[in-house]
Amino acid sequence: MLARFRPAISATTAALRSVSIRQLSTTGTARSDAIFIHRDTPENNPSIRFEFDAKNLDEAQRIMAKYPPQYKKAAMIPLLHLAQKQNGWTSLSVMNYIAKFLEVPPMRVYEVATFYTMFNRNPVGKYFLQVCTTTPCQLCGSSKIVETIEKHLGIKLGETTSDKLFTLVEVECAGACINAPVISVNDDYFEDLTPESTVKLLEDLKSGTPVKRGPVSGRNNCEPLGGQTTLTTPPPGPGFMVRNDL
Repeated sequence: MLARFRPAISATTAALRSVSIRQLSTTGTARSDAIFIHRDTPENNPSIRFEFDAKNLDEAQRIMAKYPPQYKKAAMIPLLHLAQKQNGWTSLSVMNYIAKFLEVPPMRVYEVATFYTMFNRNPVGKYFLQVCTTTPCQLCGSSKIVETIEKHLGIKLGETTSDKLFTLVEVECAGACINAPVISVNDDYFEDLTPESTVKLLEDLKSGTPVKRGPVSGRNNCEPLGGQTTLTTPPPGPGFMVRNDL
């Protein structure tokens, strides 16, 4: 009886062999340049004292006043930001101090500080250069801006100059797409950059020359580079195109 089914089994087996096997493709693993496991170093260990100075302590109290006492841990991010502005970066001592300030376990602060990339857990230079390389900036030449900075300062992405003046990092979307390419220097944006204007900006920062934030192309905000095409006359006053009997 089995012999009766052998032709069918053979045909099924042949059909299965003829079916192409689905190929799975993979890409290389993109590893982060940040290490989230703490190791004590001479510049980052719990024995280094940190606390708010008088000015920032007052600011911290104003921040805390915005939240109900039972939810004061909600002030963690603005307090970490304030501490980083004072210290220059978010060290272990900074995180431990904020935990004590908010009366929460230190691990709660570690979780936040290691999640958000705006908290620098390693020392950075006096001028923290964040170059946006998302698609709009990329299309407008952000790669050239990165190359220009690397060549002029002699560092690569993620590195700091030997004089501790500049740290260069790559970020995603600075939110100034219409003025691309853009660099954030600490808290200020510099937009419409070219390789030449980027070098001038770096030299001005290095020499202490005052710099004007915003577009370096001559426009004031994000109006067209060729000048305004709308709203070129004073706006009409009240009652414009309204019936006189109304």
